[in-house]
Amino acid sequence: MTLDIAPPRTTDPAAFGRVAVLMGGTSAEREVSLDSGRNVLDALQSKGIDAFAVDGIPALVDAIREGRVDRVFNILHGNKGGGEDGVLQGLLEALGVPYTGSGVLGSALSMDKIRTKQVWLSLGLPTPRYIRLHKGMDVHAAARELGLPVIVKPSCEGSSVGVSRVLDDAGLDEAVALAARYPGEMLMEQLVRGDEYSVPVIANGAQGHVALPSIRIVPAGEWYDYHAKYVADDTQYLCPGAEGDDEAELRRLAVAAFEAAACSAWGRVDIMRDRASGRFHLLEVNTAPGMTSHSLVPKAARQVGIGFADLCWRVLESSFDRDGGARG
Repeated sequence: MTLDIAPPRTTDPAAFGRVAVLMGGTSAEREVSLDSGRNVLDALQSKGIDAFAVDGIPALVDAIREGRVDRVFNILHGNKGGGEDGVLQGLLEALGVPYTGSGVLGSALSMDKIRTKQVWLSLGLPTPRYIRLHKGMDVHAAARELGLPVIVKPSCEGSSVGVSRVLDDAGLDEAVALAARYPGEMLMEQLVRGDEYSVPVIANGAQGHVALPSIRIVPAGEWYDYHAKYVADDTQYLCPGAEGDDEAELRRLAVAAFEAAACSAWGRVDIMRDRASGRFHLLEVNTAPGMTSHSLVPKAARQVGIGFADLCWRVLESSFDRDGGARG
């Protein structure tokens, strides 16, 4: 598959200065972030970039105070100590340090699944019906309103953390108890039976954002949970995941959803296709996607001739939008 991909904005590794690859942190996705971060660090160093690892936001602040950081490649995942909820972005904006990925608004909004859905629905973009779950709420009545089966999950976690697939009324209380272990609100969402897709989106110069080929995910088990994402080796990833008009619609919908959530630079949009109706439904946006051996953005990039190290270079270039361009 060929796409009209803009050339890199610089070929000089010195243009980036000293790059802190921010990984780890204290969120529920720490281990995935460490794995992603090690891969990114190796890739940037292989391209001659002066990159070094930093574990967590407090350590990053220390490095900035010591004058050792010119820009940040953010590969923290999650919130509450992760780097996807807008807090890190606000800090770096205040300190005048350029960084990769979405800004404050896009990061905060897309981390919150409930409010992302509200934006999408206001624009007529398709997403499964849902109910916000409040403390003391009758979750069984909520499930009856939506109709079983449903998904119960924290509103502000990623990587399938705290997510349960509930097929009958008996499983509801346990699912809610699991989701309640994590900070923030919870939601109950209609379960869409069908195929799961993920569509990476990257910046593409003057053309704005472009969607890379979709990936259809075929787990060996019933669904694509944490184990299937990061541990199992029997999950199938079909790329491109669709053909013809279906592939074009997936990519159009992904860019529309990404930009509606005020996201920028790079990310990944997760989409389900209802087997009965054939309709696509938006699930969520990831603004700092995984970069592990199982991760999806590198798989899609390879389909259009962008290797892992070159992908990391392009993501790092998004930091130029926050300091007026390359150094020197």
